[in-house]
Amino acid sequence: MNLIEAIILAVVEGITEFLPVSSTGHMVATSTLLGIAHHDFTKLFTVAIQFGAILSVVFLYWRRFIQSISFYFKLFIGFIPAAIFGIIFSDLIDQLLENALVVAIMLIVGGVFFLYVDNLFDEKKAVNESVPSYKKSFIIGLFQCIAMIPGVSRSAATIIGGLTQRLTRKAAAEFSFFLAVPTMLAATTKKLFDYYHSGINLSYHEIKLLLIGNFVAFIVAMIAIKGFITFLTRHGFKVFGYYRIIVGIAILVMLALGLQLHF
Repeated sequence: MNLIEAIILAVVEGITEFLPVSSTGHMVATSTLLGIAHHDFTKLFTVAIQFGAILSVVFLYWRRFIQSISFYFKLFIGFIPAAIFGIIFSDLIDQLLENALVVAIMLIVGGVFFLYVDNLFDEKKAVNESVPSYKKSFIIGLFQCIAMIPGVSRSAATIIGGLTQRLTRKAAAEFSFFLAVPTMLAATTKKLFDYYHSGINLSYHEIKLLLIGNFVAFIVAMIAIKGFITFLTRHGFKVFGYYRIIVGIAILVMLALGLQLHF
């Protein structure tokens, strides 16, 4: 992986991580088109630069992270279902991650759902809670488990979970961002731990790429989060539905052309 490829992947990560469009599908498709998807370092890089995206949430919403200890308890409660589910079904999840067809189908199915989701939840009757209750946090955490099916999108699942708890689009999206911090931090830590114990040592060049990638992902994610909140509040989910369908079809075309998508 060279510097330009690292920056491209970091930009894609920063844009897609917190949008309901499946960052996994985008990262795999992008790395495949760049011709670097099969490299072990690429797989580490695409997970490790999530740390930069995580920091963007903490930076933008730092006041929320110092407001009370109950905030962290609610995040922990929301994180528990995914942690337990991930441990129990880790082998099945790994199998699904290797199936690009599953990603494409889930992108399209989720896209069709997003075309109608604005009609399912009345924004005027929603509650703008800055942080939901313990019960609501847990239920949103259950929705996050659905995102372990590649192509669903963690952001999409948790935002929809928030809407089912009568949160406004803005409140649901923001809690989705907050819940991403422990979830993505755990995934990044595990990936780095596995890579370290595989016996593969990082070169100076690779360490430099990781640092640059995290910085780029941090900056781009901040811009994406601000733009997403504004757009979602005003326009809803329909445009993301069309986009997901287009990306899903694009992946199907890539598969039909014989391209190997390495998840």
